[in-house]
Amino acid sequence: MNAQQKQVVAEQKEKIWTRDFVLICLANFFIFLGFQMTLPTLPLFVEQLGGNDQLIGLVVGVFTFSALIVRPFAGHALETQGRRFVFLLGLLIFVISVGSYSFISSIFLLFLMRVVQGVGWGFSTTASGTVATDIIPANRRGEGMGYYGLSGNIALAFGPSLGLVLAASISFNHLFMICAALGVASLLFAAAITYKKAERGHGKGANKWDLYEKTALIPSVLLFFLTVTFGGIASFLPLYTAQKQIEGLQLYFLLYALALMVTRTFAGQLYDRKGHRAVFLPGAGLILLAMLMLAWLPGEWALLTAAVLYGFGFGMVQPGLQAWSVERAPVHRKGMANATFFSFFDLGVGIGAIVFGQVSHWFGYPSIYLAAAGSVLVSMLVYLSVLRKEQPLRPGQERNA
Repeated sequence: MNAQQKQVVAEQKEKIWTRDFVLICLANFFIFLGFQMTLPTLPLFVEQLGGNDQLIGLVVGVFTFSALIVRPFAGHALETQGRRFVFLLGLLIFVISVGSYSFISSIFLLFLMRVVQGVGWGFSTTASGTVATDIIPANRRGEGMGYYGLSGNIALAFGPSLGLVLAASISFNHLFMICAALGVASLLFAAAITYKKAERGHGKGANKWDLYEKTALIPSVLLFFLTVTFGGIASFLPLYTAQKQIEGLQLYFLLYALALMVTRTFAGQLYDRKGHRAVFLPGAGLILLAMLMLAWLPGEWALLTAAVLYGFGFGMVQPGLQAWSVERAPVHRKGMANATFFSFFDLGVGIGAIVFGQVSHWFGYPSIYLAAAGSVLVSMLVYLSVLRKEQPLRPGQERNA
């Protein structure tokens, strides 16, 4: 065995499942569990407070827009104040805001606290993804991000269904206190992580008005057109299925999450070996089929089929797009690359929720998913145009400028 082969073997033996990686996965699991339990129940809570579809869209959308606004500043803070400070601060804000829902009796106050929750979510999830990036070996980043994403997917497998079950048996006040307690558990795990010192760029400090990492723009824009679909599902699928008197919504979220989990066990490794060309178009195609199935929705079988298609699709594209967004960034800009990636995620969900609130008001729920299918098609066309210009970078290769 020559020296080059020995180096390859040594790289392949770099561990992913370290103590700190387990802790970041646990922290991610509990914060996502608390968050996912609110996704299908908040629209019901807004409806109980007297809100309509348009107000539901605004309450869901404002959360993502507040997260979007703070993410660039979270990215800078990760490089200047350190990972621990940003992560723990974001989790604390999330806990306080979600806990406050237990005492809210007006849509206006809920709207304000959703803004605060978005701030906490923007800081905590940007930090969490960056901490995971720090911990995972560079040559196994696609695989590692896939496993890291599983922690959120497991939460997704149980969170929405658990939230709906609890909402049917206990008050919203108690439900939101449970969600806040899950945030506290995430905070405790996050506090136990040994954080790496952030690598800073040359010169003195970064420009605080530098709002994005340009090397992450292409995968982030592609993600935007895909996460628009999530705004329609998270905000209106509970109301759409109720209108059509279709059962199985809890099973929908379970099957979606299970499909995500299964896909993430191999999609990240596939990305590491062959790059985004092997995962993006197949994954986006499955998401497109899921949206068309939801627009049609003749019965429960179609709902559950859409769940599996959507889960397989997102499970293929998201870990690859996130790895793609950070691998080309300079070492001292990994935090900003993650901030850029999640900013476009938030922007897609927020625009989807708000725009689809208007679409459903004027044209009905099926039109939401037709419009979402159009957004996925745009992402596929943009990707094909990118392929003509892209200079290949071997997965796991770092840009250290």
